[in-house]
Amino acid sequence: MNNILLQDGSVVPRNTDNTWPLFRLAFRPFFLFGALFSIVSLVAWNALLNGKIGFAVHGGPLWWHMHEMLFGFVGAIVVGFLLSAVQTWTRLPSIKGLPLFLLFLLWLTARVFMWLPAVLPPWIIAVTDLLFFPAAALVLTRLVVKARLWRNIIFVPLLAAMTLANATMHYSAAEGLTELALSAAVGMVLMVTLLMCIMGGRVFPMFTANGTQTPRVPPLAWLEKSAIIGMLLVVVTQVGIFALPAWVNALLLFVTAALHFIRVFRWRIWVTLKTPLVWSLHVSYWCIPIGLTLLGISELSDSITRSQAIHSLTVGAMGIMILAMIARVSLGHTGRTIQVGKLMNAAFLILTFAFVVRVFGISVFPSYGDVFTTATALWVLAYGCFFALYLPILTRPRVDGQPG
Repeated sequence: MNNILLQDGSVVPRNTDNTWPLFRLAFRPFFLFGALFSIVSLVAWNALLNGKIGFAVHGGPLWWHMHEMLFGFVGAIVVGFLLSAVQTWTRLPSIKGLPLFLLFLLWLTARVFMWLPAVLPPWIIAVTDLLFFPAAALVLTRLVVKARLWRNIIFVPLLAAMTLANATMHYSAAEGLTELALSAAVGMVLMVTLLMCIMGGRVFPMFTANGTQTPRVPPLAWLEKSAIIGMLLVVVTQVGIFALPAWVNALLLFVTAALHFIRVFRWRIWVTLKTPLVWSLHVSYWCIPIGLTLLGISELSDSITRSQAIHSLTVGAMGIMILAMIARVSLGHTGRTIQVGKLMNAAFLILTFAFVVRVFGISVFPSYGDVFTTATALWVLAYGCFFALYLPILTRPRVDGQPG
């Protein structure tokens, strides 16, 4: 009675963990409620832009939209992924149970506090929000140091840099410095893009080989290093730390984009077209060099706006990659076959269309309002599919009876 018989005939010990399944590993609450939060936030933002509702939020509506999609939604997914992955990397138990619930509650409290600027002092809202990344970094550091896996220590300074960007955004809100807020938001976008480039290079070739039963593409050391170094330089130059001529910024962006175009082309998207959990990852990565190219054009010409370029990285690269990764990780970490059905395949297609509409839709739609509304509706539909399908998966024990 203490063992479970799996479909392949193997027997595993039954998990006796009495922790509520939602808080057995970090990906569960942060993927589920991060996805739901993105839906709520975008619906509220679109309703505000169209004059359907009015509301007071910390930092003002535009600041709130930028901050909450980056530090609220994306931040939740990043922490959920890292604090789950570190258990696989180190083979040490990661945060769960009451400590995980408290970390999730910290994130959720900060989201609620953003809606209460008339009730709470700004410093309480800011401090509550700023504690999240450092708390996650402490958990990550403890496990990486204990296991002596120094290769993965890189994610700790990255979380520290994200905390600094977050602090800068809160300072800009307190002082009414719109340009500083925009710079901090761009910095966060590019740091998350850097994280996606690092993780993509590590796992996408493997996912492609495993998912398509084709040979794994061997990495080219010069290309891998150059692509990451180029992206790191883009982060530094685009946040305004150095005042460089526009043509220098554009040249760096074009060269870095070219490196990532070569990188993702070598991964052979054409062999993945029948495998939704793989082609979606490829499409998301293609959005990175597209976004960098558009950002370079925006440095030299008004034909492409900076907003279009940034949304290539947020809606395209981040939105699609997050949806694909949380769908994949949620299946693997709950003991299920890593394969999605037609509905999630449709969700990936819908979100890809949302990227196209948000970035290039102004050439088709009569107004930006129509662009925003259409892109929002598509995002809500795609992430709504995830929430509906994965709610029972993420709130129930693993099907194989194992911990996590």
